[in-house]
Amino acid sequence: MNFRNKLSQRIGMGDINEILRLTHDSDSRKQELYDLVIGDDGSIGYHAAWIFTHFSSQDNEWLYNKQDQVIDNALVCKHGGKRRVMLNLLYRQPFPNPPRVDFLDFCLERMMSSEELSGVKSLCMKIAYELCRPIPELVQELKTMLAMMEGDLVPSIRAVRRNILKAMQKGKSLQKH
Repeated sequence: MNFRNKLSQRIGMGDINEILRLTHDSDSRKQELYDLVIGDDGSIGYHAAWIFTHFSSQDNEWLYNKQDQVIDNALVCKHGGKRRVMLNLLYRQPFPNPPRVDFLDFCLERMMSSEELSGVKSLCMKIAYELCRPIPELVQELKTMLAMMEGDLVPSIRAVRRNILKAMQKGKSLQKH
């Protein structure tokens, strides 16, 4: 199957399942799909990244050593949907301690942005919390930023904010690996 041709058009769950089957036992096919994620075509990259979100936890581990490259791409991505899906992929991964400062800054900035998509804002809030969690001073800074967000929030952002504040009180992670 030519992934580029398949992903240049609308895809459904049947297509996704077929690609998952083709990539499951093949690192070279995973790499072929991944190359489309980080490629120049935003629409094809979005579809390819969307397929990675359907990977099993075991297959998702293949992406762990690509974390820096996925972060680099998310930082400059102009396609809102693709940016959201790449953040979703990153959220499923363990984060290094200490965190990448540029990525933390990106997440803090985007979670406060009034122009950002709600899905991106939600993921940025969750990722920022996971990045800050090992460092008490950063947790306090994040808590201050979350307090500044109070007001006219869409329900999804309000729920994520509330869940993060609860997790902060308990010192627990939001992630489920």
